Amino acid sequence: MPSAHITFDQTGDKIAGRIRKMRPSAVRNLFAAAVRPDIISLSGGMPDVSLLPASAVRKATRAAVEDERAVALQYGGTDGRLETRQVVCGLMRDLGVRCKPDEVMLTTGAQSALDLIAKTFIDPGDIILAEGPTYLGALQAFSAYEPDVRCIPFDDEGMRMDLLEAELERIGKDNPRLKFCYVIPNFQNPGGVTMVPERRKRLLELSREYGFLVVEDDPYGRLRYDGGHMIPLKALDSRVIYLGTISKVFAPGLRTGWIVAPRDVLARINLAKQGTDLCGSSFDQIVVEHYFTDTPWEKTLQKFLDVYRERRDAMLGALDEFFPPEATWTHPDGGLFVWVTLPDYVDTGSMLGAALDAGVTYVPGDSFFPDGVTGRNCMRINFSYETPENIIEAVRRLAKVIEERLELYRIFIAAGAIKAPDGAEASEHSTSRANSDGFAPDGQPA
Repeated sequence: MPSAHITFDQTGDKIAGRIRKMRPSAVRNLFAAAVRPDIISLSGGMPDVSLLPASAVRKATRAAVEDERAVALQYGGTDGRLETRQVVCGLMRDLGVRCKPDEVMLTTGAQSALDLIAKTFIDPGDIILAEGPTYLGALQAFSAYEPDVRCIPFDDEGMRMDLLEAELERIGKDNPRLKFCYVIPNFQNPGGVTMVPERRKRLLELSREYGFLVVEDDPYGRLRYDGGHMIPLKALDSRVIYLGTISKVFAPGLRTGWIVAPRDVLARINLAKQGTDLCGSSFDQIVVEHYFTDTPWEKTLQKFLDVYRERRDAMLGALDEFFPPEATWTHPDGGLFVWVTLPDYVDTGSMLGAALDAGVTYVPGDSFFPDGVTGRNCMRINFSYETPENIIEAVRRLAKVIEERLELYRIFIAAGAIKAPDGAEASEHSTSRANSDGFAPDGQPA
């Protein structure tokens, strides 16, 4: 007869306090469920790598294996391979940013870059400004260094500068605790919104006035389906620290990202990187280098854009068709995500189990705020990975789960068991549909 075996954690009292405070990534926790055959995943931010031509991947990989094997399988410099950094300079030039190879550091994906930035700049208690909501991976990277992260709401034109200015007035000019403002100006994760040029310029003006750095994270800038190119913050101010990656335009499995920053800043980050991983993967860097120099990657990128545009449109159309009037959402011009807001009394975290039972996943909104509470009536849904047919079906399933939850609240409200939301009666919807940009009339994220 088998016996039960119980294992106790005998290292709990040895774990650093900062690790005890860290929250696991909701996306990583959902990954196992997302690969189940009965689940349609709207949770991850995965590109559809099946769109990559096998011939292009084969050609780039063969160059690393056959032509440069001795280099590809060896240690490399901490800053990364020179030839690959030269390729990055070309990619940056396409976006309007002029830089030299010694102003570029290759990292193990942009996620590693975020950790290096945090490791280099953040002391416990330092103030970090960010959009609210913001990328959960950045919050996770920052939290290990115990900062005070303060989120500034956005609307359909990006981070609200009036609210940023009010927060900066509270912090004070040249406050040594204020380190940097972290922003995703293009197709923000999770909001999907893009910062307009006027606000980009104002953010840089405020950074000079109050004495803080700007960290620009731009993984989605090339994934634009509507409208024209927006000039990066880095092109407007050379002191901006820019983070880039090949994950959304090539292959996330080749963990290659980069930091573009002034040389003095990179020298400090180099010290942090030496103790983290010595160097990145020479093999990955060589494959990336040859993909962007020896293959028609722009043609492949256009295929990505055409497919993702169709999938975005399928999602927005399905939301219009199936979601209840209480729900509002953003309408992104690019990127990978839509941000959905439900009435305040709905907790998308507790609703996730029912959604999984219905065969669909999403990321609860409280994952994108440092307090883990704000945004609990919101969710992030992704449109880049699933087919249009699956996206429509997933939204239909999710709408049914939401409607069941809302109907339960309507019954409680009608019975007087709970109070109706402000401005709503038991028989009426609690909020109106968002405007065409996906935001409520008060200008707050819908």
